[in-house]
Amino acid sequence: MSTDFNDDPHLDVCQNIEFGLRTAYERSPSLTDTQCMFAIDSAKVAVKQAFGYAKNQPLKVLPGTEGVVDWCVKVGRKRVGEQSDLTLKEYIARLEKIKRSVKRHSTAGPRGYYEFVRDYV
Repeated sequence: MSTDFNDDPHLDVCQNIEFGLRTAYERSPSLTDTQCMFAIDSAKVAVKQAFGYAKNQPLKVLPGTEGVVDWCVKVGRKRVGEQSDLTLKEYIARLEKIKRSVKRHSTAGPRGYYEFVRDYV
């Protein structure tokens, strides 16, 4: 998988995820990039559990980040297998890709990712 978003064959899935993250930032002015990254990690577990995996893995969701986790699960349920050839493994890889983007943009401040993404999705 390429590290460039534009070369991603499932770019639309990344955009779906990012739309939900932007909404979560707008609904919660106290949401930070660090909390968002933690929520994405929680979402990876929650998505796996939604598909019957990771049953023994604890799901930890920080207060105020439920919207991120819920959105990622919703997108995963909709996009994995049914509407496209996207596999669960590929979806988890997209979540990880978005998490790396959040981390990269967080160097601009506690909500650096939001400042970046709000103009694109």
